[in-house]
Amino acid sequence: MKTVLSIAALTAAAGFASAAPAFDANVTNNVIFGSGNANGGFTVGQDNGVEIGLRAKLRFDSNNQPQNQFNSNGDGSYTFQAGLPPTGFGFAPGSTSTALWNFEWSVNTDFEGTSGQMLNELTYIMSIDFDPGVGTENFLSFDPINTPYADSAIGNNSTANGAGTSAAFGDVAGYASLIGSNNVAQNSWNMEFFDNAGAGFGFDGRVAGEYVIMLEAYDSEGDIVSFSSIIVNVVAVPMPAAGAMAGLGLLAVGTRRRRA
Repeated sequence: MKTVLSIAALTAAAGFASAAPAFDANVTNNVIFGSGNANGGFTVGQDNGVEIGLRAKLRFDSNNQPQNQFNSNGDGSYTFQAGLPPTGFGFAPGSTSTALWNFEWSVNTDFEGTSGQMLNELTYIMSIDFDPGVGTENFLSFDPINTPYADSAIGNNSTANGAGTSAAFGDVAGYASLIGSNNVAQNSWNMEFFDNAGAGFGFDGRVAGEYVIMLEAYDSEGDIVSFSSIIVNVVAVPMPAAGAMAGLGLLAVGTRRRRA
């Protein structure tokens, strides 16, 4: 566990001068994973022809269904309530590791359509904070794209909404071909997918806190070329005020007296 560096400090340490992030923005050219997922609500960085977007989204409503509800605060932070979904994912119903929210990411290595740069020509670091403490972090970090296999949606600047291609489960050759011939990768993940992925990486959806998520892209020289970062604020469900509780108690007493 360590103190969180500000984005300014992080990029200064990397020697990277970036454009200001765009908040509540669309990603280029669309959201290509799944069906019914709207564009918008992303915190987007566009540098050196590379676009990276991150956002949080309500994954489970009161009916256990996803919604295009992003709860953005307009500054790269998103707010959701602590708690567990009615049932959660079918593979682990009732798990205490299931967040009510997902975080969603997008990488476009040629958002201007001018460089021809493909996904596998860069390396990436996804950092997921598992420490709920405000101002502290415990990052699980990995490359989400340059891996033997991933189920991410892959496409290009003309791929329609929800029309991304995913390699068949475990198809290493097919996945390598996709990232070698396309410039867009996207996915939607829940904290549960990585809970206990390593020592100290545990998550409880009932715990309020602050979670930082970052995604960076690096060139062949190891220099950072683009990044995005968001904060997901998870807040406790507000309890009735003490006065309101007292009022409810008095009302109950009065009701009992009238019934007596």
